[in-house]
Amino acid sequence: MQQPHINIGLATGDKLRFSLLGNFFQLGTQNVFSGNFSSEIRNGKILLKGETGEFLFTSGVTFKPDNYNVELFKIFGVKIGVNFHWESAKDLLYTGSLKLIIEGDKLTAVNIIPLEDYLLGVISSEMNPKSHHEFLKAHAVISRSWLMSQITDRKKSAGREAPNNDEYGEDEIIKWYDRGDHKNYDVCADDHCQRYQGISKNISESVRDAIWQTRGLALVYNDKVFDARYSKCCGGKTELFENVWSEKDKSVIPSLFDYKFPPDNFEENLKSEENAAKWIYGSPEAFCNVAESEFLEEILVEFDQKTKDFFRWRVEFSQAEISKLIAEKSGIDFGEILDLIPVERGESGRLIKLKIVGVKAEKIVGKELEIRRILSETHLYSSAFVVEKIIGKGDIPEKFILRGAGWGHGVGLCQIGAAVMARLNYRFDEILAHYYPGIQIKRVY
Repeated sequence: MQQPHINIGLATGDKLRFSLLGNFFQLGTQNVFSGNFSSEIRNGKILLKGETGEFLFTSGVTFKPDNYNVELFKIFGVKIGVNFHWESAKDLLYTGSLKLIIEGDKLTAVNIIPLEDYLLGVISSEMNPKSHHEFLKAHAVISRSWLMSQITDRKKSAGREAPNNDEYGEDEIIKWYDRGDHKNYDVCADDHCQRYQGISKNISESVRDAIWQTRGLALVYNDKVFDARYSKCCGGKTELFENVWSEKDKSVIPSLFDYKFPPDNFEENLKSEENAAKWIYGSPEAFCNVAESEFLEEILVEFDQKTKDFFRWRVEFSQAEISKLIAEKSGIDFGEILDLIPVERGESGRLIKLKIVGVKAEKIVGKELEIRRILSETHLYSSAFVVEKIIGKGDIPEKFILRGAGWGHGVGLCQIGAAVMARLNYRFDEILAHYYPGIQIKRVY
Protein backbone atom coordinates (compact mmCIF):
# COMPACT_ATOMS: atom_id res chain seq x y z
CA MET A 1 0.00 0.00 0.00
CA GLN A 2 1.26 3.49 -0.89
CA GLN A 3 0.95 6.58 1.25
CA PRO A 4 -2.50 8.04 0.48
CA HIS A 5 -3.31 11.64 -0.36
CA ILE A 6 -6.11 13.06 1.77
CA ASN A 7 -8.68 15.83 1.46
CA ILE A 8 -9.05 18.18 4.45
CA GLY A 9 -11.88 20.69 4.80
CA LEU A 10 -10.19 23.89 5.99
CA ALA A 11 -12.79 26.65 6.02
CA THR A 12 -16.41 27.26 5.00
CA GLY A 13 -18.24 30.54 4.44
CA ASP A 14 -20.18 32.84 2.15
CA LYS A 15 -16.87 34.28 1.01
CA LEU A 16 -13.30 33.03 1.33
CA ARG A 17 -10.12 35.07 0.99
CA PHE A 18 -6.84 33.42 0.17
CA SER A 19 -3.41 34.05 -1.29
CA LEU A 20 -1.47 31.79 -3.66
CA LEU A 21 2.18 32.34 -2.77
CA GLY A 22 3.85 31.22 -5.98
CA ASN A 23 2.66 29.68 -9.23
CA PHE A 24 -0.41 27.43 -9.00
CA PHE A 25 -1.87 25.65 -12.03
CA GLN A 26 -5.60 25.21 -12.41
CA LEU A 27 -5.89 21.42 -12.48
CA GLY A 28 -6.55 20.10 -15.96
CA THR A 29 -5.38 23.30 -17.68
CA GLN A 30 -2.22 25.34 -18.22
CA ASN A 31 -3.78 28.39 -16.53
CA VAL A 32 -1.48 29.83 -13.85
CA PHE A 33 -2.79 31.68 -10.78
CA SER A 34 -0.81 33.69 -8.24
CA GLY A 35 -1.49 36.45 -5.73
CA ASN A 36 -4.45 37.49 -3.60
CA PHE A 37 -8.02 36.35 -4.28
CA SER A 38 -11.52 36.54 -2.88
CA SER A 39 -14.11 33.93 -3.78
CA GLU A 40 -17.87 33.62 -3.48
CA ILE A 41 -20.83 31.84 -5.05
CA ARG A 42 -22.56 33.68 -7.91
CA ASN A 43 -25.60 32.06 -9.56
CA GLY A 44 -24.51 28.59 -8.47
CA LYS A 45 -20.95 29.05 -9.73
CA ILE A 46 -17.65 29.97 -8.08
CA LEU A 47 -16.60 33.55 -8.73
CA LEU A 48 -12.94 34.30 -8.16
CA LYS A 49 -11.73 37.90 -7.96
CA GLY A 50 -8.01 38.50 -8.29
CA GLU A 51 -5.54 41.22 -9.07
CA THR A 52 -5.69 40.38 -12.79
CA GLY A 53 -9.46 40.09 -13.13
CA GLU A 54 -12.46 37.90 -12.39
CA PHE A 55 -12.85 34.19 -13.14
CA LEU A 56 -15.95 32.01 -13.10
CA PHE A 57 -15.92 28.24 -12.51
CA THR A 58 -19.00 26.13 -13.15
CA SER A 59 -18.07 23.62 -10.42
CA GLY A 60 -15.19 22.97 -8.03
CA VAL A 61 -11.74 24.19 -9.02
CA THR A 62 -8.34 22.92 -7.86
CA PHE A 63 -5.08 24.90 -7.77
CA LYS A 64 -1.96 22.71 -7.79
CA PRO A 65 1.46 24.15 -6.90
CA ASP A 66 4.11 24.16 -9.60
CA ASN A 67 6.71 23.17 -7.01
CA TYR A 68 5.24 21.37 -4.00
CA ASN A 69 8.29 22.10 -1.82
CA VAL A 70 8.28 25.85 -2.48
CA GLU A 71 4.78 27.15 -3.21
CA LEU A 72 2.37 27.77 -0.34
CA PHE A 73 -1.11 29.16 0.03
CA LYS A 74 -2.67 31.20 2.84
CA ILE A 75 -6.32 31.32 3.89
CA PHE A 76 -7.43 34.36 5.84
CA GLY A 77 -9.68 34.21 8.91
CA VAL A 78 -9.81 30.44 9.41
CA LYS A 79 -11.95 29.62 12.43
CA ILE A 80 -10.31 27.26 14.91
CA GLY A 81 -11.81 25.71 18.05
CA VAL A 82 -15.29 26.21 16.58
CA ASN A 83 -17.93 26.36 19.37
CA PHE A 84 -15.31 25.69 22.05
CA HIS A 85 -14.11 28.20 24.63
CA TRP A 86 -10.86 28.78 22.70
CA GLU A 87 -12.58 29.68 19.38
CA SER A 88 -10.70 32.27 17.34
CA ALA A 89 -9.87 33.20 13.75
CA LYS A 90 -6.37 33.01 12.28
CA ASP A 91 -4.61 33.43 8.95
CA LEU A 92 -3.03 30.04 8.22
CA LEU A 93 -0.44 28.75 5.76
CA TYR A 94 -0.67 25.41 3.95
CA THR A 95 1.30 23.26 1.52
CA GLY A 96 -0.20 21.08 -1.21
CA SER A 97 -3.18 21.80 -3.47
CA LEU A 98 -6.15 24.08 -2.76
CA LYS A 99 -9.60 23.00 -3.93
CA LEU A 100 -12.73 25.16 -3.78
CA ILE A 101 -16.10 23.39 -3.70
CA ILE A 102 -19.72 24.41 -3.24
CA GLU A 103 -21.57 22.85 -0.29
CA GLY A 104 -25.19 24.00 -0.26
CA ASP A 105 -25.05 27.79 -0.24
CA LYS A 106 -21.52 27.92 1.19
CA LEU A 107 -18.03 27.79 -0.25
CA THR A 108 -15.51 25.36 1.24
CA ALA A 109 -11.72 25.34 0.91
CA VAL A 110 -10.14 21.88 0.83
CA ASN A 111 -6.45 21.02 1.17
CA ILE A 112 -5.13 17.99 -0.76
CA ILE A 113 -1.91 16.69 0.72
CA PRO A 114 0.05 13.43 1.37
CA LEU A 115 -0.91 11.81 4.68
CA GLU A 116 2.54 12.08 6.28
CA ASP A 117 2.71 15.81 5.51
CA TYR A 118 -0.76 16.22 7.00
CA LEU A 119 0.55 14.68 10.22
CA LEU A 120 3.20 17.42 10.47
CA GLY A 121 0.41 19.94 10.89
CA VAL A 122 -1.70 17.74 13.18
CA ILE A 123 1.02 16.86 15.67
CA SER A 124 2.12 20.51 15.84
CA SER A 125 -1.48 21.73 16.31
CA GLU A 126 -2.82 19.15 18.78
CA MET A 127 0.04 19.54 21.25
CA ASN A 128 3.20 21.60 21.67
CA PRO A 129 5.74 20.54 19.00
CA LYS A 130 8.42 20.81 21.69
CA SER A 131 6.88 17.96 23.68
CA HIS A 132 8.89 14.84 24.57
CA HIS A 133 9.98 12.88 21.49
CA GLU A 134 8.40 9.59 22.58
CA PHE A 135 5.07 11.32 23.13
CA LEU A 136 5.24 12.87 19.66
CA LYS A 137 5.93 9.42 18.18
CA ALA A 138 2.94 7.92 20.02
CA HIS A 139 0.75 10.77 18.79
CA ALA A 140 1.93 10.28 15.21
CA VAL A 141 0.82 6.64 15.34
CA ILE A 142 -2.64 7.33 16.79
CA SER A 143 -3.30 10.29 14.48
CA ARG A 144 -2.32 8.20 11.47
CA SER A 145 -4.44 5.28 12.68
CA TRP A 146 -7.51 7.42 13.32
CA LEU A 147 -7.28 9.09 9.93
CA MET A 148 -6.82 5.86 7.97
CA SER A 149 -9.78 4.32 9.81
CA GLN A 150 -11.95 7.32 8.89
CA ILE A 151 -10.93 7.10 5.23
CA THR A 152 -11.84 3.41 5.17
CA ASP A 153 -15.22 4.07 6.80
CA ARG A 154 -15.92 6.93 4.41
CA LYS A 155 -15.26 4.72 1.38
CA LYS A 156 -17.57 2.05 2.78
CA SER A 157 -20.36 4.57 3.33
CA ALA A 158 -19.94 6.34 -0.04
CA GLY A 159 -23.31 6.88 -1.66
CA ARG A 160 -25.20 6.04 1.51
CA GLU A 161 -27.12 8.56 3.52
CA ALA A 162 -25.35 9.72 6.68
CA PRO A 163 -26.73 8.07 9.83
CA ASN A 164 -29.16 10.02 11.98
CA ASN A 165 -27.65 10.28 15.42
CA ASP A 166 -30.74 11.79 17.02
CA GLU A 167 -33.17 9.76 19.12
CA TYR A 168 -36.22 11.75 20.19
CA GLY A 169 -38.77 10.29 22.58
CA GLU A 170 -41.45 11.70 24.77
CA ASP A 171 -39.07 11.83 27.71
CA GLU A 172 -35.59 11.61 26.10
CA ILE A 173 -33.34 13.40 23.63
CA ILE A 174 -30.24 11.31 22.92
CA LYS A 175 -27.68 12.65 20.45
CA TRP A 176 -24.09 11.88 19.66
CA TYR A 177 -21.72 13.72 17.38
CA ASP A 178 -19.25 11.96 15.10
CA ARG A 179 -17.92 12.73 11.65
CA GLY A 180 -20.80 11.54 9.44
CA ASP A 181 -21.40 15.03 8.06
CA HIS A 182 -18.16 15.17 6.02
CA LYS A 183 -19.33 13.95 2.61
CA ASN A 184 -17.02 15.91 0.32
CA TYR A 185 -13.66 15.46 2.04
CA ASP A 186 -12.00 12.97 4.36
CA VAL A 187 -11.71 15.07 7.52
CA CYS A 188 -12.10 18.63 8.74
CA ALA A 189 -9.26 20.68 10.20
CA ASP A 190 -10.76 21.39 13.62
CA ASP A 191 -11.36 19.64 16.95
CA HIS A 192 -14.37 17.82 15.45
CA CYS A 193 -11.77 15.61 13.74
CA GLN A 194 -8.11 16.45 14.41
CA ARG A 195 -6.61 19.90 14.76
CA TYR A 196 -4.75 20.78 11.58
CA GLN A 197 -3.37 24.28 11.11
CA GLY A 198 -1.11 23.58 8.16
CA ILE A 199 2.45 24.80 8.54
CA SER A 200 1.46 27.91 10.51
CA LYS A 201 2.54 26.24 13.71
CA ASN A 202 6.19 25.82 14.57
CA ILE A 203 6.95 22.38 13.13
CA SER A 204 9.99 21.32 15.12
CA GLU A 205 12.67 18.90 13.99
CA SER A 206 11.48 16.63 16.79
CA VAL A 207 8.03 16.45 15.16
CA ARG A 208 9.58 15.71 11.76
CA ASP A 209 11.74 12.98 13.27
CA ALA A 210 8.79 11.48 15.18
CA ILE A 211 6.73 11.20 12.00
CA TRP A 212 9.64 9.88 9.97
CA GLN A 213 10.60 7.27 12.59
CA THR A 214 7.02 5.99 12.77
CA ARG A 215 6.29 6.38 9.03
CA GLY A 216 3.49 4.03 7.97
CA LEU A 217 3.00 2.63 11.50
CA ALA A 218 -0.60 2.25 12.67
CA LEU A 219 -2.58 0.50 15.38
CA VAL A 220 -4.17 -2.66 14.03
CA TYR A 221 -6.91 -4.91 15.42
CA ASN A 222 -8.12 -8.04 13.58
CA ASP A 223 -5.97 -7.05 10.58
CA LYS A 224 -7.76 -3.68 10.28
CA VAL A 225 -6.41 -0.24 11.11
CA PHE A 226 -7.90 0.70 14.47
CA ASP A 227 -10.06 3.77 15.11
CA ALA A 228 -7.72 5.28 17.71
CA ARG A 229 -9.63 7.99 19.57
CA TYR A 230 -7.98 10.34 22.06
CA SER A 231 -8.83 13.30 24.28
CA LYS A 232 -6.97 15.96 26.22
CA CYS A 233 -7.35 14.61 29.79
CA CYS A 234 -9.29 11.54 30.90
CA GLY A 235 -9.49 12.74 34.51
CA GLY A 236 -7.87 9.57 35.84
CA LYS A 237 -9.93 6.89 34.03
CA THR A 238 -10.73 6.37 30.36
CA GLU A 239 -14.20 5.85 28.89
CA LEU A 240 -15.73 3.25 26.54
CA PHE A 241 -16.37 4.13 22.90
CA GLU A 242 -20.04 3.13 22.96
CA ASN A 243 -20.77 5.45 25.88
CA VAL A 244 -19.76 8.43 23.72
CA TRP A 245 -20.70 7.46 20.17
CA SER A 246 -22.69 4.72 18.45
CA GLU A 247 -23.65 1.69 20.54
CA LYS A 248 -23.43 -0.37 17.34
CA ASP A 249 -19.65 0.03 17.37
CA LYS A 250 -18.72 -1.66 20.64
CA SER A 251 -15.25 -0.71 21.78
CA VAL A 252 -12.54 -3.36 21.98
CA ILE A 253 -10.60 -1.13 24.39
CA PRO A 254 -11.54 -1.42 28.07
CA SER A 255 -11.97 1.52 30.39
CA LEU A 256 -8.76 1.75 32.44
CA PHE A 257 -7.14 3.77 35.18
CA ASP A 258 -4.55 6.19 33.88
CA TYR A 259 -1.78 4.91 36.09
CA LYS A 260 0.51 1.95 36.73
CA PHE A 261 -2.07 0.44 39.10
CA PRO A 262 -5.56 1.30 40.40
CA PRO A 263 -5.34 4.26 42.81
CA ASP A 264 -5.75 3.54 46.51
CA ASN A 265 -9.01 4.29 48.36
CA PHE A 266 -11.18 4.56 45.24
CA GLU A 267 -13.65 2.04 43.87
CA GLU A 268 -13.36 0.76 40.29
CA ASN A 269 -17.10 1.05 39.61
CA LEU A 270 -17.62 4.74 38.83
CA LYS A 271 -21.12 4.10 37.46
CA SER A 272 -22.22 4.29 41.09
CA GLU A 273 -23.19 7.80 42.18
CA GLU A 274 -21.45 7.39 45.52
CA ASN A 275 -18.23 6.14 43.94
CA ALA A 276 -18.33 8.75 41.17
CA ALA A 277 -18.77 11.57 43.69
CA LYS A 278 -15.83 10.36 45.80
CA TRP A 279 -13.72 10.08 42.63
CA ILE A 280 -14.59 13.54 41.33
CA TYR A 281 -14.15 15.24 44.72
CA GLY A 282 -10.86 13.38 45.20
CA SER A 283 -7.42 13.68 43.64
CA PRO A 284 -6.41 10.13 42.68
CA GLU A 285 -2.96 9.19 41.45
CA ALA A 286 -2.98 9.41 37.67
CA PHE A 287 -0.51 10.20 34.93
CA CYS A 288 -2.75 13.12 33.89
CA ASN A 289 -2.98 14.51 37.45
CA VAL A 290 -0.36 17.18 36.85
CA ALA A 291 -0.50 20.89 37.58
CA GLU A 292 3.11 22.05 37.05
CA SER A 293 2.74 25.18 34.92
CA GLU A 294 6.24 24.87 33.47
CA PHE A 295 5.56 21.32 32.26
CA LEU A 296 2.12 22.20 30.90
CA GLU A 297 3.69 25.02 28.89
CA GLU A 298 6.02 22.42 27.36
CA ILE A 299 3.23 20.12 26.19
CA LEU A 300 0.19 22.33 25.48
CA VAL A 301 -0.23 24.71 22.56
CA GLU A 302 -0.66 28.37 23.49
CA PHE A 303 -4.47 28.61 23.51
CA ASP A 304 -4.78 25.38 25.54
CA GLN A 305 -2.48 26.77 28.22
CA LYS A 306 -5.32 29.04 29.36
CA THR A 307 -7.04 25.91 30.71
CA LYS A 308 -5.41 25.26 34.09
CA ASP A 309 -8.03 23.25 36.00
CA PHE A 310 -8.59 20.36 33.59
CA PHE A 311 -8.04 17.45 36.01
CA ARG A 312 -10.63 18.69 38.52
CA TRP A 313 -12.77 21.72 37.79
CA ARG A 314 -15.70 23.78 39.08
CA VAL A 315 -18.42 25.72 37.25
CA GLU A 316 -21.11 27.84 38.95
CA PHE A 317 -24.45 29.05 37.56
CA SER A 318 -27.09 31.31 39.06
CA GLN A 319 -30.73 30.26 38.50
CA ALA A 320 -31.14 32.98 35.88
CA GLU A 321 -27.99 31.89 34.07
CA ILE A 322 -28.72 28.17 33.95
CA SER A 323 -32.40 28.44 33.01
CA LYS A 324 -31.58 30.86 30.17
CA LEU A 325 -28.63 28.76 28.99
CA ILE A 326 -30.52 25.45 28.91
CA ALA A 327 -33.47 27.03 27.09
CA GLU A 328 -31.19 28.53 24.44
CA LYS A 329 -29.03 25.45 23.90
CA SER A 330 -31.80 22.81 24.04
CA GLY A 331 -34.56 24.78 22.35
CA ILE A 332 -36.91 23.76 25.18
CA ASP A 333 -38.42 26.15 27.72
CA PHE A 334 -37.93 24.32 31.02
CA GLY A 335 -38.74 27.42 33.02
CA GLU A 336 -36.77 27.69 36.25
CA ILE A 337 -34.52 24.69 36.76
CA LEU A 338 -35.39 22.59 39.78
CA ASP A 339 -32.83 19.81 39.43
CA LEU A 340 -30.13 18.14 37.33
CA ILE A 341 -30.33 14.42 38.07
CA PRO A 342 -27.72 11.86 36.94
CA VAL A 343 -29.50 8.98 35.20
CA GLU A 344 -26.62 6.90 33.79
CA ARG A 345 -22.86 7.10 34.04
CA GLY A 346 -20.10 5.40 32.09
CA GLU A 347 -17.03 3.60 33.44
CA SER A 348 -15.08 6.85 33.89
CA GLY A 349 -17.90 8.53 35.81
CA ARG A 350 -18.92 10.52 32.73
CA LEU A 351 -22.64 11.10 32.46
CA ILE A 352 -24.28 9.36 29.51
CA LYS A 353 -27.76 10.50 30.48
CA LEU A 354 -28.84 13.49 32.59
CA LYS A 355 -32.39 14.41 33.60
CA ILE A 356 -33.18 18.11 33.47
CA VAL A 357 -36.14 19.00 35.69
CA GLY A 358 -37.77 22.39 35.27
CA VAL A 359 -40.95 24.08 36.40
CA LYS A 360 -42.42 23.74 32.89
CA ALA A 361 -40.80 20.57 31.51
CA GLU A 362 -38.43 17.71 32.20
CA LYS A 363 -36.33 15.66 29.80
CA ILE A 364 -33.50 13.14 29.84
CA VAL A 365 -30.64 14.27 27.57
CA GLY A 366 -27.52 12.51 26.32
CA LYS A 367 -24.92 11.48 25.25
CA GLU A 368 -21.87 13.10 26.81
CA LEU A 369 -21.20 15.86 24.29
CA GLU A 370 -24.87 16.85 24.15
CA ILE A 371 -24.84 17.18 27.95
CA ARG A 372 -21.68 19.30 27.76
CA ARG A 373 -23.16 21.41 24.98
CA ILE A 374 -26.43 22.17 26.78
CA LEU A 375 -24.71 23.15 30.04
CA SER A 376 -22.23 25.63 28.60
CA GLU A 377 -21.97 28.57 26.21
CA THR A 378 -19.36 26.42 24.41
CA HIS A 379 -18.78 22.98 25.96
CA LEU A 380 -18.16 21.84 29.52
CA TYR A 381 -14.72 20.33 29.97
CA SER A 382 -16.36 16.90 30.32
CA SER A 383 -19.58 15.20 31.38
CA ALA A 384 -17.92 13.67 34.46
CA PHE A 385 -19.44 15.93 37.08
CA VAL A 386 -21.57 15.99 40.21
CA VAL A 387 -24.24 18.58 40.91
CA GLU A 388 -24.57 20.77 44.00
CA LYS A 389 -27.75 22.80 44.53
CA ILE A 390 -27.91 25.89 46.69
CA ILE A 391 -31.48 26.39 47.83
CA GLY A 392 -32.57 29.97 48.54
CA LYS A 393 -35.95 31.16 49.61
CA GLY A 394 -38.69 28.69 48.68
CA ASP A 395 -38.05 25.48 46.81
CA ILE A 396 -36.36 27.00 43.73
CA PRO A 397 -32.54 26.56 43.73
CA GLU A 398 -30.78 29.90 43.48
CA LYS A 399 -27.49 28.39 42.37
CA PHE A 400 -26.06 25.23 40.74
CA ILE A 401 -22.43 24.20 41.14
CA LEU A 402 -20.92 21.54 38.88
CA ARG A 403 -17.73 19.86 40.08
CA GLY A 404 -16.09 17.80 37.40
CA ALA A 405 -13.16 15.70 36.23
CA GLY A 406 -11.22 15.64 32.97
CA TRP A 407 -11.18 17.50 29.67
CA GLY A 408 -12.83 15.82 26.68
CA HIS A 409 -14.66 12.57 26.02
CA GLY A 410 -12.01 10.39 27.70
CA VAL A 411 -11.93 7.59 25.09
CA GLY A 412 -8.55 6.08 24.15
CA LEU A 413 -5.28 7.90 24.72
CA CYS A 414 -5.16 10.69 27.29
CA GLN A 415 -2.88 13.31 25.73
CA ILE A 416 -1.68 14.88 28.99
CA GLY A 417 -1.29 11.47 30.63
CA ALA A 418 0.72 10.21 27.65
CA ALA A 419 2.96 13.28 27.76
CA VAL A 420 3.65 12.60 31.45
CA MET A 421 4.44 8.95 30.66
CA ALA A 422 7.01 10.09 28.09
CA ARG A 423 8.59 12.35 30.70
CA LEU A 424 8.84 9.28 32.96
CA ASN A 425 10.85 7.54 30.20
CA TYR A 426 8.14 5.30 28.77
CA ARG A 427 8.78 4.48 25.11
CA PHE A 428 6.12 5.33 22.52
CA ASP A 429 5.09 1.68 22.12
CA GLU A 430 4.74 1.32 25.91
CA ILE A 431 2.53 4.42 25.98
CA LEU A 432 0.33 2.97 23.23
CA ALA A 433 0.17 -0.43 24.97
CA HIS A 434 -1.09 1.31 28.13
CA TYR A 435 -4.00 3.09 26.43
CA TYR A 436 -4.78 0.47 23.76
CA PRO A 437 -4.10 -2.92 25.39
CA GLY A 438 -4.21 -5.84 22.99
CA ILE A 439 -3.86 -3.66 19.87
CA GLN A 440 -0.86 -4.31 17.60
CA ILE A 441 1.44 -1.75 16.00
CA LYS A 442 2.06 -2.61 12.33
CA ARG A 443 3.54 -0.91 9.28
CA VAL A 444 0.69 -0.51 6.82
CA TYR A 445 2.66 1.22 4.04
